[in-house]
Amino acid sequence: MLDADVVRAIEAMIMVATEPVRTELMAQLLELPTADIEALCVELARTYEEAGHGFQLAKVAGGWRFQTHPDMAPYVERFVLDGQRARLSGAALETLAIIAYKQPISRMQIASIRGVDPDAVMRTLHGRAYIAPVGRDSGPGQAVMWGTTQLFLEKLGIATLDDLPPIATFVPDASIVETLEKTLRAAAEVEELASASDSGDSTHQSGE
Repeated sequence: MLDADVVRAIEAMIMVATEPVRTELMAQLLELPTADIEALCVELARTYEEAGHGFQLAKVAGGWRFQTHPDMAPYVERFVLDGQRARLSGAALETLAIIAYKQPISRMQIASIRGVDPDAVMRTLHGRAYIAPVGRDSGPGQAVMWGTTQLFLEKLGIATLDDLPPIATFVPDASIVETLEKTLRAAAEVEELASASDSGDSTHQSGE
């Protein structure tokens, strides 16, 4: 049985919060054991789900927040005008994924993985508070190491980085990787032969 006054207080705090509200903070404000507040939030989340509301109470980034139900995504997308959504570019999303799975990671490490200078997209991600410096490398130069933020977890709707899908999900099958390697190797050999042929022609012409 849910305590009506405590439930109303929990709902009110979460409703006005701009970030997920931690169980410990609500317990402190309500002067109740943390375990009791956690149990109430879990029960409240279950109650909303069973009632079939268009919103849910979810534990995200270490706290609780109200968010639209995933089933309502098509309607929410229609409601939010395209011009009002600040979309990330493909390059930014790729860089963000690399940081999420490889953190802590330096700019040079990101560049070596992507094959391009990531400075511009990293400035965008940092400006939107999706990534932040988390320390420095102990090696030469002590490069700044980057990681994702609490806001990143909030945007994805997950509690911790452990909730990210396994990276193996995005890795091609071994046979595909082998085929790609053979194709790239063959292309490189053809390019080398063509280069050698061009060099021989140039030598022959200069000898004439």
